[in-house]
Amino acid sequence: MADSENNTGTKAIRTQTERTEQREHSTPLFMTSSFVFDSAEHARAMFAREVEGNIYSRYSNPNTDEFITKICNMEEAESGIATASGMSAVFSSLAALLDQGDHVLACRSLFGSSHQILNSIFPRWGISYSYADIDKPENWKSLIQDNTRVLFLETPSNPGLDLIDLEWACKLAKEHGLITVVDNCFATPYLQKPMKYGADIVIHSATKFIDGQGRAIGGIIVGKDRYIEEMQMFTRHTGPALSPFNAWLFSKSLETLPARMDRHCSNALKLAEFLENQDDVDWVKYPFLPSHPQYELAKKQMKDGGGVVAFNIKGGYERAKNFLDNLSMISLSANLGDTRSIATHPASTTHSKLTDEERAAVNITPGLVRIAVGLEEIEDIIADVDKALST
Repeated sequence: MADSENNTGTKAIRTQTERTEQREHSTPLFMTSSFVFDSAEHARAMFAREVEGNIYSRYSNPNTDEFITKICNMEEAESGIATASGMSAVFSSLAALLDQGDHVLACRSLFGSSHQILNSIFPRWGISYSYADIDKPENWKSLIQDNTRVLFLETPSNPGLDLIDLEWACKLAKEHGLITVVDNCFATPYLQKPMKYGADIVIHSATKFIDGQGRAIGGIIVGKDRYIEEMQMFTRHTGPALSPFNAWLFSKSLETLPARMDRHCSNALKLAEFLENQDDVDWVKYPFLPSHPQYELAKKQMKDGGGVVAFNIKGGYERAKNFLDNLSMISLSANLGDTRSIATHPASTTHSKLTDEERAAVNITPGLVRIAVGLEEIEDIIADVDKALST
């Protein structure tokens, strides 16, 4: 295989579990909860981790191992852990690293459930946090405390598509001895590789673009060995394990990720360009749209702009609600990354638990609509949006 960052697709297709005696071409499904030992001594050695192998599918399984290996190869990570959902990946990656009295510095623009972990769950355990504004990088250093242990980032952000300069942020973290955890869900390992810029841990909701077809729930954590080893003890005993079946689905889906993302990105850019010319739209955010305030940064650290477009409809919530209710083809759902285009109103759904002030701080306005652009013909997507805007 050629040694090139452009061979991500080949890695996703040709990374495969060793064939069984059946000589299968496609990896089979290993639907088993446990594995047998050759002897009592073999069992002892396995639990003592003196020999490698599978013990129990909560610990490891050939299907989850293949999925992890593929993502590690694509993200240029050393090792990883597959989890039952994207949020279990977020929670486990942070909880396994933090102790009572620790502090997290996080970008303010985060997914709604990530906010809830920081401001509702961790404080009960004596873990504090501060938010850093993406548009005020000059303030980040002053927010680092003596007990800050983790820098938690999401780029592009959900739903506002704000970007963080990964090279700059990771350098800042290293200068202060912080562990950098990056949620790379919107970009996928095909479009962005945070570890190239110094990240320690990368997480994904595999439910989104990695699956790509709205079928399965799952997550993954990959990164440097020394941190993944720390997390493995936590996840083995707290149990957020990915099922072999879902791991098998995700691993197969990765084989088409580059092809799908190319189409998602192409469609999303065309939709963003269309929306920029609509009188009913105040503004449009898409990383590879030249009007995006961080367009040059997007071109630097992303291969393409991703499959999500955010825009604000004039008239606030009532006008946005009318738009959503008049869509004919595009689905209304809280998911994203599907073959089918999906529209969401973040202020009343995914980020509804935030206060008005918290939403305003990250530009989640009453008129904001997020469209996860699917793989339909772009002419049909635009026609549906055009009709709903004009109704």
